Amino acid sequence: MHEELKSYLRDQPVLALVGASRRPEKYGNIILRNMLSKGFTVIPINSAESEIEGQQSYPNLKAAQSAREIGLVVYVVPPPRTLNSLKEAQELGLKKVWVQPGAGDERTLAYLKENDFEFLQDACVMVET
Repeated sequence: MHEELKSYLRDQPVLALVGASRRPEKYGNIILRNMLSKGFTVIPINSAESEIEGQQSYPNLKAAQSAREIGLVVYVVPPPRTLNSLKEAQELGLKKVWVQPGAGDERTLAYLKENDFEFLQDACVMVET
């Protein structure tokens, strides 16, 4: 785990939120609203939505990165989806990632370590900010 990511958050990097949701009871929406309220720029990543909480949503990281430079990728999806998206992040050179509790498992942890990501897994981005 890389504790430097907690410090990096103080600079308010642009966040890509993989698993952003329109549904207010889902963590993908709770995190989005929380981070926006704290002044962060958040790019929702959701293939089924074009806009969430007034923010343009993108179907994947590649589409989002073409529109905006991403500083940190935050995952709030089930571990298999996290792992698939991590492969895309790797291809795009997005090496700073935050894996919310429940979004990672042993396979995602192994992938993060094997591919030299700067990451935190099982820590809540809302609590750390």
